[in-house]
Amino acid sequence: MKQEGQPIAMLTAYDYPMATLVDASDIDAILVGDSLGNVVLGYESTVPVTMDDIIHHLRAVTRGTKRAMVVGDMPFLSYHISREESVRNAGRIMQEGLAQAVKLEGGSEVAETVRAITNAGIPVMGHLGLTPQSVHQLGGYKVQGKGGDAARKLLEDAKSLEEAGAFAIVLECIPQQLAKLITESISIPTIGIGAGADCDGQVLVIQDLLGMYADFTPKFVKKYANLKEQIVQACQDYREEVKARSFPGPEHTFNMAEEELKKLY
Repeated sequence: MKQEGQPIAMLTAYDYPMATLVDASDIDAILVGDSLGNVVLGYESTVPVTMDDIIHHLRAVTRGTKRAMVVGDMPFLSYHISREESVRNAGRIMQEGLAQAVKLEGGSEVAETVRAITNAGIPVMGHLGLTPQSVHQLGGYKVQGKGGDAARKLLEDAKSLEEAGAFAIVLECIPQQLAKLITESISIPTIGIGAGADCDGQVLVIQDLLGMYADFTPKFVKKYANLKEQIVQACQDYREEVKARSFPGPEHTFNMAEEELKKLY
């Protein structure tokens, strides 16, 4: 798709019903991201997400996906302790989670881990810029690569990941000029989130796109719907009808035959 100039559309999904809807929209790829820690499990960061969490949600998503490529995030500390453990955990995401690829954060410091995982026959997507698993080290959710030295490091990191065998790289919260340079400097696709329109593709969190997750809305998010208001209103309407005993109505109710009812008295 990069070679043909076709932009790649990617979204997150974390459960079976959402995966079926996203897949039906002809989205190219679905990411079961560790962002599920924030938007599904209610954590303040992605750090508490475990391998079992990712695998549990991956299995639900892959059951609901027929055509999109499914990528599973490798959570915090699942690829940092040793190369052997990294390959084993990546293998679990493929074998138990039924994903088609894994994603991990970091640049040149994880290049040899990427090489080891790809050598095991597992496709790896990289992730540079704002890397949420390192948010405490980065000092918060901030745009990365704004200075010349930091930008040069990200460019070198992207080349290192490509050389190590990564098939694509997510670029998160970096200046659009840097994202464009990285995209033009490597042969593998870049998937942007807060990185401008010059990346080879884009990814968003589905709850952000649908206007469901209202705790915080990053600048790079475009809300294509406002389901939060609709869902809250629907729940309020339900509550009011229950209180008024107008739900359930006759059309929602089952009945016994009169002769069968008489047997109870």
